[in-house]
Amino acid sequence: MLNFGITLKPDWAIEDLIALTRKAEENGFTYGWLFDSHVLWKEIYPLLTLMALNTTRMHLGPCVTNPVTRDPTVTASALATLNIISGGRMEMGIGRGDSARRVIGKTPTTVERMAWAVELIRALASGQEVMYDGTPIRLTWARGSLPIWIAGYGPKALRTAGRLGDGVILQFADPHLIKWCLGFVHEGARQAGRDPASIQVMSAAPTFISNDMAKARDQVRWFPALVSNHVVDLVSRYKPEELPPELTGYIRTRRGYDYHHHAEVGSDNAEFVADEVVDRFCVLGTVEQVRAKLQELVNVGVTQFNIYLMSGDEPETLEVYGREIIPAFR
Repeated sequence: MLNFGITLKPDWAIEDLIALTRKAEENGFTYGWLFDSHVLWKEIYPLLTLMALNTTRMHLGPCVTNPVTRDPTVTASALATLNIISGGRMEMGIGRGDSARRVIGKTPTTVERMAWAVELIRALASGQEVMYDGTPIRLTWARGSLPIWIAGYGPKALRTAGRLGDGVILQFADPHLIKWCLGFVHEGARQAGRDPASIQVMSAAPTFISNDMAKARDQVRWFPALVSNHVVDLVSRYKPEELPPELTGYIRTRRGYDYHHHAEVGSDNAEFVADEVVDRFCVLGTVEQVRAKLQELVNVGVTQFNIYLMSGDEPETLEVYGREIIPAFR
């Protein structure tokens, strides 16, 4: 079975965000996520509260937060509180930080800091006592558990996801690149004595259903540009032979990136992205083509397809997926 999720950019009007979340649940989506970039867009925790109060089954959370914009104890407390409100439906995606950090003049944190935060947040959100800077602390009122998904692109972060994560977040829908990433995830899992098959795998990417491929590509071209920020960071830290050319090659003509147009349809940020890259990174085309691409993702181990729902046809996308695509993967 393939689970389906949506990620919303928190720049929607509140009533529209609630309406899309309800519509997604009605159409069979089981996960609802929000980008966490508090300066660019609205603060996510009040929005997650509204999403929890307007759904009954969807699992909800940030996709993704980071361990330095907010103190991990604050994140743990917020999500543990939401676990009570939602009846145990909260999950967390976490990474090193991108737009939330860069827009305030900071850089992403280290993989080690992220790994420390994962273990701290997981323990606190389940009511366990932890040592925090030499002081024992506990959320005595917290209960339940908090599944944690770790986002990464490079071998080090991916091994960490395999070692510590309940799931891994891979921000593209390229089966070849996902297979490459999962090699490191599984390596990390085995090193930690874990069963690699126990780790959930999310492919997160936009989709556009249309017979007009030129239009479809233009609606999602912003996405490979978004991914390029992470690729630039990878290229600065790894030798060329350590990374697949299918991931790194397309950034050669990239001239820069304006975070104030982050995840924006039609943004100049995406001018350098070729059609071939759009086709690999996204899920586009007719219903039949979309089903075929999703089956390729299932075949390489993907367990959740998370639609970055910001391509201009949001209600229609939810309806078509609910009627013609999700049932095919149940």
